[in-house]
Amino acid sequence: MAKRRKHKLTEYEKLLRQFRKQSSRHVLVLEADMLYQDKCMVAHMADLDRKAGNELTDIMKTAYEQLIRTKKYRKLQSLYGANKQKEDEKRYKLIAGQMAQMQEQYHVTWDYCRTSMISIGKKYKLDAIFALTKAEDVWRAVETCLYSDGKALHFAKRGDLPVIRAKQINRGIIIGSKDDHLKVTFNGITFGVKVRDRFETEEVNAILQYLKQPEAADRHAVKTMQEQSLCISTYRPCYVSLVCKTIRGKLRVYVHITIEGTALPKYDKLGNKKHTLGKGIIGCDIGTQTIAYTSDKEVGLKNLAERGSAIITNERKERRLNRAMDRSRRATNPEYYNDDGTIKKGKKNWKYSNRYRKLKARHQEFCRINAINRHLAIQEDVNHLRSLGDIFVTEPKNAKKLQKRAQKTTVDKNGKLNRKKRFGKSIQNRCPGYFQAQIEQKFTQTGGQYIEVPKQYRASQYDHPSGTFIKKKLSDRMYRLSDGTLVQRDWYSSFLLYCIDFERSAIDRSKCIKSFQQQYTKEKALIEWIRANQIRVCNSGIRIATA
Repeated sequence: MAKRRKHKLTEYEKLLRQFRKQSSRHVLVLEADMLYQDKCMVAHMADLDRKAGNELTDIMKTAYEQLIRTKKYRKLQSLYGANKQKEDEKRYKLIAGQMAQMQEQYHVTWDYCRTSMISIGKKYKLDAIFALTKAEDVWRAVETCLYSDGKALHFAKRGDLPVIRAKQINRGIIIGSKDDHLKVTFNGITFGVKVRDRFETEEVNAILQYLKQPEAADRHAVKTMQEQSLCISTYRPCYVSLVCKTIRGKLRVYVHITIEGTALPKYDKLGNKKHTLGKGIIGCDIGTQTIAYTSDKEVGLKNLAERGSAIITNERKERRLNRAMDRSRRATNPEYYNDDGTIKKGKKNWKYSNRYRKLKARHQEFCRINAINRHLAIQEDVNHLRSLGDIFVTEPKNAKKLQKRAQKTTVDKNGKLNRKKRFGKSIQNRCPGYFQAQIEQKFTQTGGQYIEVPKQYRASQYDHPSGTFIKKKLSDRMYRLSDGTLVQRDWYSSFLLYCIDFERSAIDRSKCIKSFQQQYTKEKALIEWIRANQIRVCNSGIRIATA
């Protein structure tokens, strides 16, 4: 059999690939306009995708666990991490090569993952492109365990419908235009999308404009990149995903279109831009529950991811639903519980009452609404901060470290063991890591700068009147500087981040002295406003008068 000759790329094709690598992307979410039986078909295909993924996960998990049992590989893994931090390239490559040999020996390779998925995909009658995409997702999880901080591979439980995705626009899920309307073809059916507002209309029109003359748009983009070293937005649909959701008991299907370029601006009812792009430095201290920021225009101290009703109220409602579900389950399955109330060991066949199913549905709907509110609240905060400046300065991400339990066992003054729980629940409810990731994405995509200061910056310990570092207790939320000035801890950290010396990546003391009084006046006015409006800011040390 003759070998297939590899296509040699032309100069234009090379430039086009370079452009597509460098250009930014965004996702447009539209609801699918399809019949109920078609929605059920999509949900069925998503469930088959889940089963195929679980079967492949089981194969790769077995191979990975056999590999990780060997002392030799665990030793190589620890050496790999140590040399990666030391940036010893020669030693690092040698260890990586030895790890790759052992992975091949135990069949923990991408090639084995891909070939295993071929037979599984045929079993569940999946299109080859969907099977390959699912294999890539599983392998990405395996790589996280091999080379990063992943601990184990997990299965998708029944009822969780995964995203149906094909990372090729001309295979699996095909997008096109018909009569100046966007059409999506999947598994033999063609359906439209629901366009609800001005933003969605403009985005869809931009996609349709590209689909009319794709070659001309690509050539214009490549020419602009060559002449001006600029990546323009072509609004090329890269690939399409289908997402099934149950909202208020009804099945809905959403079309996620990944588009080349930045999102179009949004406008209000009067035709004004909703989000403006500011100029200047913003220093921001991101805590587990709050953010504090300092900029040329304003200072701020607020709870993270809070929109509408307080998260504390929502937590209470969630706990009540969980307790009600637990009582119902105990009443229906008394044989699975010990006398002290603990669950017996071993495999169980749980029975669920109609009351339990109703409570579970209420709980799922409640969690869905809370997740949406958190997402919207974070997006509003990100857009507001971008309107204040274009240089965002903050400390490195540490949310993942803070959510872990403490390793050391400590004792309090009474001789009792301290709890090892740290900030897991706060991070779950407030999502500081997601907020920081969205900030980074927003500032980099809109021509701004996102800067993380080094660890030796120590914004929470610096005292600018004396120019020294003073370590404080975590409980000291309001404290006095060496000159007697009372400051709020989180806001003062944001002020020190605002006063950065970009050349040295250190605190600029002269700027601190020069601008402190002006910013401190804003901080005092902010605290008075918080007290006057009786706003409870978590862990701020600001006392609110109760009626």
